[in-house]
Amino acid sequence: MRCQSLQRLKDEFAQAWTIAVKDIRVYYLRPGMIMFGLLMPFFMFFSFSIQRGLGATEGLARLLALTVFFTAAAAGPFIIPTERRIGTYDRLLIAPMSLLTLLLGKTAVGAFFAIVVSTVALLAALLIFGSTVAQPALLVVGIPLGALAFSSLGLIFGSIPTTNPGDVQMPSTLLRWGLLFISGVFIPLSQMPPTARTVAYLSPLTYAQDLMNWAVLGSGLLSPGLDLIVLVLTAALFLWPSWKLHQRARVLGR
Repeated sequence: MRCQSLQRLKDEFAQAWTIAVKDIRVYYLRPGMIMFGLLMPFFMFFSFSIQRGLGATEGLARLLALTVFFTAAAAGPFIIPTERRIGTYDRLLIAPMSLLTLLLGKTAVGAFFAIVVSTVALLAALLIFGSTVAQPALLVVGIPLGALAFSSLGLIFGSIPTTNPGDVQMPSTLLRWGLLFISGVFIPLSQMPPTARTVAYLSPLTYAQDLMNWAVLGSGLLSPGLDLIVLVLTAALFLWPSWKLHQRARVLGR
């Protein structure tokens, strides 16, 4: 019985990974992914931080948080509606695998995209601008965990039953901007008044930024353990509405 369960788990993992690899090959160079996933975090970073006289290391911590946030959440709102429009998503839904496996595969697409882009930004900062990393191990854990959490956020919008990516790109982007501006990315938590800091705790990006501060700068306002726990819970919490939206779409025949 245990061997059968283990084999089933391996099969589900292989199916999720197959979905992720397929999407990586097909969609990573599409204009929607490049604009909302690759260029957006860098535009945001330079727009708000270039004139603040940030050091290379502090700038790296902010850039990593922004990159993980925007890049990971860009995949779901673009890929799933596109596949619905061309008819390939229906075939995935009737494939012999669980809905959770499908959702995990789609989540892995955005997470992998964010990890790759963040790694490129990290290497550029280390080799060109002379940045340093205080706790590399925490960075190795934090970037994938944050990528999974924010990819799950994007998956919620991708799960809305529509065939037009534009129907979900705008609300998805507006939500991300809202979470961005109330977080501690551009204004450190230590410099916020108590009311604004309380609101900032509602944004998962706040915990990703604090974790990047611990990893890159070696200091932060919150506990690294708390940051990791919140990101894990965020990833699980964001998968639930995606699962429910898919179930409702099946009932409605969409």
